[in-house]
Amino acid sequence: MPSDMRVYSASPLTVIALLVIIGLIVIVVPLLFLGLVGQAFTNLVGLSWITATALVILILICSLVNIPVWKVRKETIRMPHGEAGQFPDAFTPTEVGGMWETSIAVNLGGAIIPAVMACWLLYKATDVMTGDTLYLQVAVAILIVAAIAYVTTRPVVGLGIRTPLFVPGLTALLCGILFAQGLGLSAGVIAFVSAVFGILLGANIAHLPHAGDLEVPQVSIGGAGTFGAIFIGCILSAIIA
Repeated sequence: MPSDMRVYSASPLTVIALLVIIGLIVIVVPLLFLGLVGQAFTNLVGLSWITATALVILILICSLVNIPVWKVRKETIRMPHGEAGQFPDAFTPTEVGGMWETSIAVNLGGAIIPAVMACWLLYKATDVMTGDTLYLQVAVAILIVAAIAYVTTRPVVGLGIRTPLFVPGLTALLCGILFAQGLGLSAGVIAFVSAVFGILLGANIAHLPHAGDLEVPQVSIGGAGTFGAIFIGCILSAIIA
């Protein structure tokens, strides 16, 4: 062994301490995140911290649940190819026709629960705010967020619908602050409702006519591809309340 080389060895206690630190980071960081989000939802929704945190956890767990509502069928033409990957002449009678079926589903944690929360918030907000003005502001904010979500969402063949994580939520946040002329409950309600319904309308529902072209087995409203944007939009709106 060359004289200028040094070999360092770690004791078992050092390795155990390192594993404990990594384990604490893996456990504590998500808990801190849930705690902060739960506190933000407490300010917006008016629930206790425990109930608000449980609601956030429920949304995350229910994001795994997709409820099928209908199916889209589209006739396709598949070109067989040989082992070498060579496609035959497109005009030869070797084309194989088939029916591609795409299931349209509604995500429980990304669409149903946030939509129910948004309607409930809007109903409770009318007790302390002017109803007609609030409804008009919310409607305009929803249209703006829906337009931004529609433009920035990319339907990707083989993958599904992909929505940017932060752009729709930040748009809803700005709408809430501008229409409410500052931070507070009004801004939070406008931002929350416009984030939920704007993203669902612009990113999902507006792209459903092309769902059959995506060549995926399922397109979920509020599910994969858009859940993150909806969840972040809800968090941002809760922070400014």
